[in-house]
Amino acid sequence: MPYAPTRIRTRPFHLIRALAAAGHDVTVITPWGRPEEQSALAEMAAAGVRVVAEPISRLRSVWNCARALPGRDPLQAHYSWLPRLARRLACLIRDTSVDVLHVEHLRGARYGLEAADLMSRAGLRRLPIVWDSVDCISSLFRRAATESAAARVRAAAKFELPRTERYEPHVAARFDRVLMTSEVDRLDLLQLAERASANLRSDHVAVVPNGVDLGYYCPSTDAREPLTLVITGKMSYHANATAAVRFVEEVMPAVWRQLPDVRLCIVGKDPPPDVAKLGGPKVLVTGVVEDIRPYLRRAAIAVAPIQYGVGIQNKVLEAFACGTPVVATPQAVSALEAKPGRDVVVASGPAELAGSIISLLRDPGRQVSIGAAGRAFVEGHHDWRTIAVRLAEIYSDAAA
Repeated sequence: MPYAPTRIRTRPFHLIRALAAAGHDVTVITPWGRPEEQSALAEMAAAGVRVVAEPISRLRSVWNCARALPGRDPLQAHYSWLPRLARRLACLIRDTSVDVLHVEHLRGARYGLEAADLMSRAGLRRLPIVWDSVDCISSLFRRAATESAAARVRAAAKFELPRTERYEPHVAARFDRVLMTSEVDRLDLLQLAERASANLRSDHVAVVPNGVDLGYYCPSTDAREPLTLVITGKMSYHANATAAVRFVEEVMPAVWRQLPDVRLCIVGKDPPPDVAKLGGPKVLVTGVVEDIRPYLRRAAIAVAPIQYGVGIQNKVLEAFACGTPVVATPQAVSALEAKPGRDVVVASGPAELAGSIISLLRDPGRQVSIGAAGRAFVEGHHDWRTIAVRLAEIYSDAAA
């Protein structure tokens, strides 16, 4: 792992726990940087997961990126590199019985490549290596380069885009299986590989969607606040920050003209200055909170106004699981099989978003029916236990 799995990094956190709960012997090899990451790793160890972890500082990550600047690789590919962690991975491969190596994200790909090279050099048994790319990162940078509200993000994405487009498809071709969260991202990666003449087999790229913890995120009997909206998500992520800023500036004025008492909560850690300054009498910007569930359960509507992004939006799944009706842009639900109008309200552009929110706020009965349908949707399609079974099948196929 290129970062410690936590509840915020929900995909690896829940896949690891679900695999361990199903009886698989799981070892997590990861750097960690914050005390809360150490706590999450301790929680995993208590659940029977073997943890091999090394601290990584922000300075080390910056140094990694600086060293990569003269080369052709994306900086992301070196951000989480720790030689001592790679050495511990090598010892694990040499000295223990391992069936499959699972590598997470573009930031973790280098560890998988080093492991493959080690097995080749040392004449060791070739372990199948599964790379969970999660999303097509080239697609994310392509959109961020033009659509982010922050100039620094646009500049960084433009810098990383050509490097990532060269690197991502050829790296994917070196692994035994590649995982994506959605069919949209799978097709994007395959098209990128075709343009780059990378030898990436389409049947080696599989979709393993994100899930949601249905026991943790669940409806409550508490009354909802009839004029409260909520936006959730890690606000340090540029796509979430852009969505929040544009929603307040372009959508909320129309909502307030019709319903002046509507209140918006923006809930998520590390809001940048352009998000923090949105706070005021009608907008609460919380920063980090101990638990986002009370905000989801109190709100009349959860809004997912994502303008660009890739993969499955966990914020949508969490709102569905809490029985909170969701109004979303097409980009926020493009990776889901949810039915618009039944499971979720989908609206494009500021005027349509405002109109959909106003209409739904004025119809409590429809709020209840959409919230119930959203809960039923995630129960049927996004249970981590079912997804972990699918992942184990991919492991077996790669090892065959």
